[in-house]
Amino acid sequence: MSSESVTFIPVEGVVDLLDHDPRLFLLDVREADEVADWSIPGSHHIALDELENRWPEIPGDSRLVVVCARGARAERAALLLAECGLTSEVLEGGMAAWATAYDTVEFEAAGATVIQVRRRGKGCLSYVVGAGERAVVIDPSLDADRYRRLAEEHGWQVSFVVDTHLHADHVSGARRLVEYTGAELWLSPEDPFGFSFQSLRDGLTLPLNDGVELSVSAVSVPGHTEGSTMYRLGDAAIFSGDTLFLESVGRPDLAEQAEGFARSLHRSLHERILPLSGETLVLPAHYGPSVEVHSGVVVAAQLGDLRRTLPALQLKEEEFVSWALAHVKDRPPNYQRIVRVNAGLEELSDEVVELELGPNRCAVAS
Repeated sequence: MSSESVTFIPVEGVVDLLDHDPRLFLLDVREADEVADWSIPGSHHIALDELENRWPEIPGDSRLVVVCARGARAERAALLLAECGLTSEVLEGGMAAWATAYDTVEFEAAGATVIQVRRRGKGCLSYVVGAGERAVVIDPSLDADRYRRLAEEHGWQVSFVVDTHLHADHVSGARRLVEYTGAELWLSPEDPFGFSFQSLRDGLTLPLNDGVELSVSAVSVPGHTEGSTMYRLGDAAIFSGDTLFLESVGRPDLAEQAEGFARSLHRSLHERILPLSGETLVLPAHYGPSVEVHSGVVVAAQLGDLRRTLPALQLKEEEFVSWALAHVKDRPPNYQRIVRVNAGLEELSDEVVELELGPNRCAVAS
């Protein structure tokens, strides 16, 4: 049997199956260390060199999709499975394609429409917030045209582009989106960006429509980075960046000043975020593998629920610092170079885009 008989499925099809087909059996044939580093949630691991002996473990009535790094090993696995009487499909492009998997969910809040853009293969969350004829995009990924299309579909012009901080785990699409749309780029001057932008300050508002605006309630919620910024949509929601996640808090060690940043992070949480209403919806910039993602369901939580479920939010400062320093590990691969690109100190290249493949590691492991 030749490789021409192998059937491929695009990454969008796999996302749809993950959300809607309970028969899906996602088989990852990479080596154990590759799978441990980064895998698709819910996948099953049988290395290619073990598959000949272990294929009976695969349910015969499943919708079988085979995954590897870029597709070559998965093709060989599909051919082997066919000889064993099992029909399968190969994820086209493998895990490299999974890094480009997106879906969206939208909801109404404080007079605006919020579109949460989920980069499923990275755990990255970004947002298009629109009202009237204007929109602001928060933390766009490099696929900038995706945000422009979403705005156009809703009759909005992208007027503002913001990042919550200088990202270390993925390449920001903020400057590219500004080039595409002519929008204003607003960033915190506390992070070391090396290009022109409008400087955020506490209390600044970005108006979208009459009575609808995104407010910069804190130019500095430092801790993850010095310029980490939180945005508020009325009293309904906060875009917390990498300061507060649904499963943990932002890691304080990426600037080589872990203890000082951990103290700043504790103050930011307790002085800027936790005093808000418990009904405030927390919309983070990332989610980790412990957070389930479902079609049509926004990745978010009410602040009151996070107060109860996240032990880190209940710690005193000294306890918090000790806990944070004891748990940070596995920094994002190549994060220093990605930071240089996002800061405008190095040109974007195909090589740099390759460097961001893998999971996000922006939260303190709890």
